Amino acid sequence: MSEQSPEMEIVHLLRKVTVEFGLRQAEFASRHGMHPTDVRALICLLDAERAGADATAGWLGAQLGLNSAGTTAVIDRLERLGHLTRTRDPRDRRRVLMTVDPRAVELGRSFFGPLIDNTVAVLRDFDESETAAVRRFLSVAHRAVTAIP
Repeated sequence: MSEQSPEMEIVHLLRKVTVEFGLRQAEFASRHGMHPTDVRALICLLDAERAGADATAGWLGAQLGLNSAGTTAVIDRLERLGHLTRTRDPRDRRRVLMTVDPRAVELGRSFFGPLIDNTVAVLRDFDESETAAVRRFLSVAHRAVTAIP
């Protein structure tokens, strides 16, 4: 077997991590009567909330790469399951904003909490420069992956 470069070793380790995250997301979706895209939608909505961004149906569809019919199906499913709330934008009553219901956040935390806690514990063992290197690598890797057409 040929020796791989340190860069390729890291690429393969990153792939292993992303595959495991994907498997956990699929397991969560299956356990709770959701499609994997529903979980991605909830993640997008939580990311928007953390960023202080408004989440509309059009925005969510763009994030998920879905057409309007597909986006509506995801939103309707999540609302039926009690995971999502739609409200009129108080600044522009024509717009409808979506937020993740607190019960859905708790459901996600009960499932993903140990994974998140373990990851945070690992990172706490890193010094400031190591943490900065990990952050820089993941940010650049994300840009590289999202730049692929």
